[in-house]
Amino acid sequence: MQRTPLALLNLLHEKTRLIVAIAGVAFAVLLIFMNLGFQGALLATTVTFYEQLQADIFLTSPESLEISSTKAFPRTRLVQIAGVEGVERAMPLYMEYLLWRNPETRISRAMFVFGINPQDPVFGMPELQTRAAQQVLETPNTVLIDRLSREEFGPQTVGLETEADRRRVTIGGQYTLGGGFAADGTLIMSDQNFIRFFAPRPFSQINLGLIQVESGANVDAIATTLRRLLPADVQVLTRREMIQNDLQFWLQTTAIGFIFTLGVIVSFIVGTVIVYQILYTDIRDHMTEYATLKAMGYSGRYLFGVVLQEAVILAIAGFVPGWVVAVGLYRLTREATNLPMIMTVNRLVLVLALTVVMCSLSGLISVRRAVTADPAEVF
Repeated sequence: MQRTPLALLNLLHEKTRLIVAIAGVAFAVLLIFMNLGFQGALLATTVTFYEQLQADIFLTSPESLEISSTKAFPRTRLVQIAGVEGVERAMPLYMEYLLWRNPETRISRAMFVFGINPQDPVFGMPELQTRAAQQVLETPNTVLIDRLSREEFGPQTVGLETEADRRRVTIGGQYTLGGGFAADGTLIMSDQNFIRFFAPRPFSQINLGLIQVESGANVDAIATTLRRLLPADVQVLTRREMIQNDLQFWLQTTAIGFIFTLGVIVSFIVGTVIVYQILYTDIRDHMTEYATLKAMGYSGRYLFGVVLQEAVILAIAGFVPGWVVAVGLYRLTREATNLPMIMTVNRLVLVLALTVVMCSLSGLISVRRAVTADPAEVF
């Protein structure tokens, strides 16, 4: 004999209340998706940047916090490691913020600048691997601009002239990198141009040392050797350690990581409270029916199952619209900010699991009234 879907019928009995409950769960789901999306974009931009740097080991100042706030150290440290066994190439990288003037609005905004030796294979972007790109970088007061830079920086037409820190500058080409949370746009220029724009900064002070090791060499062993060789004014990190250092900074040191994590927690609590209120009200309105079921011989376990089924139904019903809206907002965010807001399968499964747990927890808290219903209440 087919059982009566008591949990579903209880929810459908008050359709307005059901709609409010689904909307509440969907809102909580949406908040969780957005906070996890921003957090994921933060992690993705950090990893993507280091994937484009063609280096196995990094030299950085111990005072540096992360890639956009590095402190300078002597370029001679690269000369000191030139003869170390296993080291194939050591390349300097200069980094700093520069005010870029939008040629149309005449408004200046800070862009993040990379200064490189045009002959060094610092970045892996295909646009930079051609001889033409090297020639552009070697041209005085000429830069390459990231096509993922925000629209506020103005047009990116090749040959366009504007100002950067009160100096004339020409766009010589484009590349694709992305600035992430640290910068709304990036530029690449030669080290010689970098020194011109950031005078009186000396050529002998660099922000990052990029070390390529020979094929098949043990990266960790070479890093250990460099730590013994170099003085305390420079820190030696492998690519994995650099990524971990930046991720730790953003997630644990800055307010950004805390805000996203707190957002997920608050969203979970909000959803739990909303579902609890709905289930508690439903149980209160049906106390006579629950007491009658107990008088008919139904156990507390059965009533517990009914309430838990209601919680799971609300979880699924609220998850779907929350997910659909989140997908749209992810796309809108990508178009507006160029942040890599992507709906991954892992995130989808995680939020679904959190939603079920959230609603189930609400059911566990509210079910006590149904289980303790007194059959005498029917009389």
